Amino acid sequence: MGLLSSRMARIATAVSIAVGLSFSAAQAETLRIALAEPPSDETAAFFVALERAKANGLDFEYTAFSDEELAIQAVLSGQMDIGFGTPYAAMQRSRAPIRIIFQVSKLKFFPVTTMEYNSLADLDGAPILLHARGGGTDAIANVIEAREGITLGERSYVPGSSNRVVAMLAGRATATIINLSNKNKIIAEAGDQFQVLPMFDVEASDEALFANLDWIQENEDDVNKLVEALYTTWRDMNADPTIISAETDPDGPIGQLPAEILDTLDDFYAESIAGGIYDADGGGRKAAMADMEWYHAAGQLEGDFADLKIEDFWYLAPLERAAAQ
Repeated sequence: MGLLSSRMARIATAVSIAVGLSFSAAQAETLRIALAEPPSDETAAFFVALERAKANGLDFEYTAFSDEELAIQAVLSGQMDIGFGTPYAAMQRSRAPIRIIFQVSKLKFFPVTTMEYNSLADLDGAPILLHARGGGTDAIANVIEAREGITLGERSYVPGSSNRVVAMLAGRATATIINLSNKNKIIAEAGDQFQVLPMFDVEASDEALFANLDWIQENEDDVNKLVEALYTTWRDMNADPTIISAETDPDGPIGQLPAEILDTLDDFYAESIAGGIYDADGGGRKAAMADMEWYHAAGQLEGDFADLKIEDFWYLAPLERAAAQ
């Protein structure tokens, strides 16, 4: 089976698996969104923005794929309209004009290990749990190797920081890279077993929204509605993180999550805002520059850095329109 056929087969399999995770806002023509993991506290703000866009006339549906690579391939194939992730390598290598339109979150992640490690250099040869192949945590692992002159051991991929915490607590791993909220949770729960290793700061995107430029321009009205809703939601939650729990639809995908997750949404977003994870301006040019620098250093963008152009990776018109309103 050829590479393209293999990828399409994987996408078809993922879609069939994810049917139970699909949610439609209307039965008419809809905006098809490819998530890289099931709904969680990390995507609650995104669903609040979707509800705001829905109130402004946007119809949408989402499919939760099992990992970021499948979500990216679904957009590349035209099966999905908008995807979640940081597909810089795919954007550079694909003939499809894929562009980012909004930075969802920054790559503020932390290496958490058992007590047998004392520094990043000690991770030489150590197996590690990451989010997704080719994603943000994979990029962090690449840069750790380059900066420390080490080679990490086997990389296993478990989408969702909370799921990697479960694996660590169950003794199935000794090292991982997780987000701010889950770093705080695992240290609070088992600080005698786990520690956070000192690490360099990162300003690049962890999750971003991307789509085919041709599709964006052909569906300008829907894209503008979505980006405007994202922009206002990100502005509002930076001013008051509790708006996410307040505006979460109890009958929607986030509202159906376990009570223990819903009860911590305010703390999750307060910590995330304080940690600088959500840019109130949706990223824009400064995020694009940080992304190009980071993903070039991580080996996911090839060639001379001086030859990289923002316009080859971002389409800024919808975000600039939202900011001007």
